[in-house]
Amino acid sequence: MRFGRTSKAVGVAAIAALALSACAESGGGDDTGTDGGGNEAAGGAVTVAEVNPFTSFNSDSATGNVDINGKVSYLTHSGFNYISNEYELVPREEFGTYELVSEDPLTITYTVNEGVTWSDGEPVDADDLMLAWAVTSGHYNDLSDPDPEVEGDETGVDYFTYAGSTEGLGLTDVPEIGEDGRSITLVYSEPYADWESAFDILDTPAHVVATGGGLADGDALIELFQSAPAGDPENPEERPELQAVADYWNTAFDTTTLPTDQGLYLSTGPYIVQDMVPDQSMTLVRNEDYNWGPVPAVEEITIRYIPDANAQVLALQNGEVDIIQPQASADTLTALEAIDGIEIQRGPELSFDHIDIFQGGVFEDPEVREAFMLTIPRESIVDATIRPLDPEAAPRNSHIFDFGTDGYNAAIETNGSDAYAEVDIARATELLGGATPEVRIMYNADNPNRVDAYTLIAESAEQAGFRVVDGGLPGAEWGAALANGGSGWDATIFGWISTGVGVTGVPQLYGCGSASNYAQWCDEEAQAAMDELIITTDEAQQQELQIQVDTALFETGFGLPLFQSVGINALSDQIEGTEYMGNQTGIWWNFWEWSIAE
Repeated sequence: MRFGRTSKAVGVAAIAALALSACAESGGGDDTGTDGGGNEAAGGAVTVAEVNPFTSFNSDSATGNVDINGKVSYLTHSGFNYISNEYELVPREEFGTYELVSEDPLTITYTVNEGVTWSDGEPVDADDLMLAWAVTSGHYNDLSDPDPEVEGDETGVDYFTYAGSTEGLGLTDVPEIGEDGRSITLVYSEPYADWESAFDILDTPAHVVATGGGLADGDALIELFQSAPAGDPENPEERPELQAVADYWNTAFDTTTLPTDQGLYLSTGPYIVQDMVPDQSMTLVRNEDYNWGPVPAVEEITIRYIPDANAQVLALQNGEVDIIQPQASADTLTALEAIDGIEIQRGPELSFDHIDIFQGGVFEDPEVREAFMLTIPRESIVDATIRPLDPEAAPRNSHIFDFGTDGYNAAIETNGSDAYAEVDIARATELLGGATPEVRIMYNADNPNRVDAYTLIAESAEQAGFRVVDGGLPGAEWGAALANGGSGWDATIFGWISTGVGVTGVPQLYGCGSASNYAQWCDEEAQAAMDELIITTDEAQQQELQIQVDTALFETGFGLPLFQSVGINALSDQIEGTEYMGNQTGIWWNFWEWSIAE
């Protein structure tokens, strides 16, 4: 999943991502192309291979929160900041500004610069700011689930299926719109750790969402948000106008073909999508009206969907693509090192593979969850996947902290991960007591590491008495199926990849009721720690709270982390200006600096 924009996680058929947040200038290098003043850029075309096929122009939704969708969003949308490859938040002052008006109460004013528009000419202004707030704050949600043990006991609605956490912006009330019509002011009821990355414009144009949801225009959307009362789970009420808008936002932008309605793929960024071939490719061209940021040197970018690492390497060798980001393996690296005329970039990746257990159905009993976890051969999975590439690789023992961090070293001392250091078939068999539970394991069948992990897990679990059903799906179907826990899968293997900044990703992935918490795990003490985490600015206290959550995940049978990934990029030596990036944006992070050698 991605710590996609500045506060959410991202799912990927290859990997998913977490949420992001930070501060500070990064020194990302000089801008290539133009200075934003509309001067002519160099031109040319670049073809990039990606593992997963594109599925949605709404990468902020639970179903659209897949890595490739987020990367296309990064190419086609601007915002108030971005993350550098030093994992620092860099303001985009050509787009707009945000000002810390007050620390008590925490008050932030966001202003979009005059002249910033969608590619249909419509200004980016108050309706877009209000839509972003309405979606990411969860202000109108009134879903109540008094007893999670009772199916169908819910009342009310969670309107927008936002992939990120609403915990932070949920501390704000309806924003005040500035007299300029291009600014809003957010006032927090409590301090918020990730405030600087908490808010940004979405992929989805407010004026399109408004008319698609049955309203007259963006002004009517603002009126709807200003007049609708906050959600009250104790007294939920039907809101047909809000429901229609939310339904449109949730589903209308999902597509694998270029929509006939251009409003569904408008751009506020350097590129705009020109063509799509389902499950094969996407072509983007420079947005000629864009001048509120660095204009990229490359005129056209084609993204080809090539899930197989060997096929990516061959395409690079044959000159069919210029840049690849294949699944890392020793064989892939060896094959790349044999090719002349390319550059190879390697580095640590802020992603980790894991297996999550749906908390109901066959795994309702915590002892069955524990038994299954005791069969997972994590050492064998590391041997089969990344240890050939990194001899120092080891199973990851934290759901929350990355290898090498102070938090990781502290967490593994107390979080209970040592209980699953080795496979224990005898204990698993004892816990099952002669039962033979049927477990459907879902994963991306186009991802070699996931296939290897599934095969090894299935073989081991069956020794303890589990009957394992292969629930592997093609990459194009995998992301959307994550929401089908309990009916489509009992356990699922995938990955999260983070931005490398902030703490909001913790409640996004593990918070009770979060759209990205596909396993539907909920622990009251862990939730209390997460509630405190997002309003805590002391780093030592943040670490302590995250360890509490990490411990609860192991103790209650959420599932297990498997391994942390290694990243490899390879590109033609004719491509200049790229730099390695280990978060979910990957090599795209500074695309405006790319150029083609003459």
